[in-house]
Order: sequence, then C-alpha cells, then structure tokens
Amino acid sequence: MRLKDKVAIITGAANGMGAAEAKLFAKEGAKVVATDVNDEKLQELAKEIEAAGGEVLAIKQDVASEEQWKSVVAQTIEKYGKLDILVNNAGVAINKSFATMEMSEWNWVMDINLNGCVLGMKYAIPEMQKVGGGSVINISSIGGIVGMAGSSPYTAAKGALRSLSKSAAVEYGKDKIRVNSVHPGIIVTPMTEDTMETAMPYYQTFTQLPYFGEPEDVAHGVLFLASDESRFMTGAELVIDGGWTAL
Repeated sequence: MRLKDKVAIITGAANGMGAAEAKLFAKEGAKVVATDVNDEKLQELAKEIEAAGGEVLAIKQDVASEEQWKSVVAQTIEKYGKLDILVNNAGVAINKSFATMEMSEWNWVMDINLNGCVLGMKYAIPEMQKVGGGSVINISSIGGIVGMAGSSPYTAAKGALRSLSKSAAVEYGKDKIRVNSVHPGIIVTPMTEDTMETAMPYYQTFTQLPYFGEPEDVAHGVLFLASDESRFMTGAELVIDGGWTAL
C-alpha cells in the first residue's frame, strides 16, 4: 500500500503504460482518476480495477482541451476532496521528418504531448498546494534526451517536456511539490506496435538488453516517483530504456 490514501490523476490510461500505471496505483492503495479519449477502453480498465478491489473514477478526456482539464480536476476534488499525484502520460507520435510533415501534424503532437502536460500542471498544482505537497510525473521519452530520426515533432515535444519538468521542479519545490520526468525506451505498447516490424533491427541495435520493455517496467518506476520513497527527488530524469542512452 505504497500510495495509501493518495489521489492520482493518470492521463492516457486506457492502454499501454497508462493502463499499467492505473492498475498498479490502485493495487498500491491510490484512488485513481483515469482519463483517456478512448472511452470504451477506459471503461474496460475501470471494471478491471474495480473487480480487483481498487477504487477508480474514469473520465473521457482530450488533454489538449483546457476546459476538459478544468472539469477533470474539478470532478477529482468533488469525488475525493484532494489531489496528490498527477501522471501526464497521454501521448501520440507520427513518423515524419521535417520536410514531409504538415504543420497541422506538428501542432497535433505538440498539443497532446506538451501543451496537455502544461494544462495538467496548471490546474493540478494549485490543488497540491492546498494539501501541502504532491508529485507530478511527466512521461517524456529517450527521444527527449537523444536525437531520433523521422520523429521530429515527437522528439521536440518530449525534449521540451524534459526541460519544463525541471523548471516546474524549481518553481514549486518550496511548496513540497516534486516534478520529475520519466524517459522510456522501446516499450511494447499499442503506440509502438505499428513500427515494431519495420524498425526492429534499429531498435535492437540501440537497446542493449536482449529484450524490449513492457508497460509494467515503466509503471514501477512511475510508482516510485509517485510514492514518498522518492521524497528527495525532484527535477530528475528516470531513464527506463534497456541501455539505449548508455551508448
């Protein structure tokens, strides 16, 4: 029960890493507010968590919408009375170079991967201040640390999120609000499955372990950052990449 009596919002919770995080958080005692644009999958997740004895509030959300962020935080406070943890997990990717992408595609990725996280912090942090502290975990990527060809909008957004996390950590440290970023490598999720077949040799070259990550591998790292076990960590980067960035 490492998150007993904690209230956590997790975005992009219907699939992949977000779903693994939501289930693990609930198992560890948190009251989970799980959000996603995919309401059908989200409701399936909620049923699974409740069947296992966990507590969850499932809300359909587009993280790029400021009004929806206001509503999600308001519903969280109405239901549970406080907010302790925010996991900005929702994300999208497109495989486009600078020369081939449309600006509408660039803006779409930025709106979800970066601006959605900004909005989440904007409305979650004031609630954390009311309870004397909290933990924000921004899911970035190894693409926010090293260059990756063919994914310019994605790496730009994740790099900005990495820096933004550090800035927020400095800005709110005195309020006992910790802000850290997580940088997964190749994790087997619905987002990566489309590229697994074509990019497998590339992924295997840079991943030093002889296997790729699973969503649970990231979820356990996120759990650590959400819990009081990481009480002296803020502005840090937790890399979970099978050795990619060790090169």
